[in-house]
Amino acid sequence: MKTLPKLKIINDPIYGFITIPNKLVFDLMEHKYFQRLRRISQMGFSYIVYPGAHHTRFHHALGAMFLMQKAVQVLQSKGIEISEEEEEALYIAILLHDIGHGPFSHAMENSIVENISHEHISLLFMEALNEKFNKQLTLAIQIFKDAHPRKFFHQLVSGQLDMDRLDYLKRDSFYTGVPEGTVNAQRLIAMLNVKNDELVVEEKGIYSVENFLVARRLMYWQVYLHKTGIVAEQLLVRVLKRAKQLSAQGVDLPASKALKFFLNNNISLDDFSEEVLNTFSKLDDYDIISAMKMWVGSDDFVLNNLSKMLLNRDLLKVKVKSQPFPIQKIKEKRKYLIETFNISEEEASFFVFAGKLENQAYSMEKDTINLLKQNGKIIDVAKASDQLNLEALSKSVVKYYMCYPKNNTHSYRG
Repeated sequence: MKTLPKLKIINDPIYGFITIPNKLVFDLMEHKYFQRLRRISQMGFSYIVYPGAHHTRFHHALGAMFLMQKAVQVLQSKGIEISEEEEEALYIAILLHDIGHGPFSHAMENSIVENISHEHISLLFMEALNEKFNKQLTLAIQIFKDAHPRKFFHQLVSGQLDMDRLDYLKRDSFYTGVPEGTVNAQRLIAMLNVKNDELVVEEKGIYSVENFLVARRLMYWQVYLHKTGIVAEQLLVRVLKRAKQLSAQGVDLPASKALKFFLNNNISLDDFSEEVLNTFSKLDDYDIISAMKMWVGSDDFVLNNLSKMLLNRDLLKVKVKSQPFPIQKIKEKRKYLIETFNISEEEASFFVFAGKLENQAYSMEKDTINLLKQNGKIIDVAKASDQLNLEALSKSVVKYYMCYPKNNTHSYRG
């Protein structure tokens, strides 16, 4: 592999020293597209619940690459042939797998761009970087798109036991202070193997896999689907939706140039030219926070109050239960707001809404985690497990939530 003139290492609080493998990876990390990830929070508004959760997508990308280095070493030590070019491509694919995330990670996908997933935007960034780096990312893009004949390459980047999940569970557990999410990532990696070009876990690693799946389930309920975090993310989606509505009506809202572009234009995947991608690359968490600090002075009831709620952590009340909330109850809450503040039904819908939360720790339908038994047979981990009923973890659990203003509506600016 092409080495750096001088060994570059980064000190990480989770793994200790992370070595940057070669000059191409280093140059990609130095590029402004990747450096932007320093300004994108890994967990969105979760710091509203867990004050330590201020780590970034930059941290996570480096951690996932470190785990990929360990995985490659383990597989090569077990006789799996991975060429220097393939090794480099794996490092690049995992390093750039989240490069398309917008401000506060997931909120952008449902608000100021039109149903475009971060995976799509990540691919666009990778293709743009491939042009800038003389097609040196072609193999990495193949792996990212699952277009490479060796299936286990893609599984290491995006599968049910990939380096992405192993890092974010361990990292998010550390920064939130939620020990239930801790996984022994390096033990799991040590148990990896390849059979028929598919990723498998050696039989003696079954308990580590069980721990990983249980940790994932607990982290979803306790952290990623925490009701306060959900309210904050939903409020952000609605802040951006309202800002986009007002911009469409001709209201000139104060915002950075990049944010203004997305507020004033309906951007779908087909519209993502190189120029649009470059504008997107200038967006980060700071654009949104700065805009909301100005929007609290807006004459618009919705934009003003939603921005204030997020900045001051004075959020909506949220109730969660196992059955959907009756439509009548939602209407009653909205009616109270309409009458109290003389606002429209549509405006009230920004403050009273319902939705659902879904948690499935393991899917038995697609890309299962397979165990390699000592006799050479391959079996789904859920069927092999004897300590815990992992089949139960494969069932999707759905809960329903309703958000509405607290009783202290006097704090709202009419």
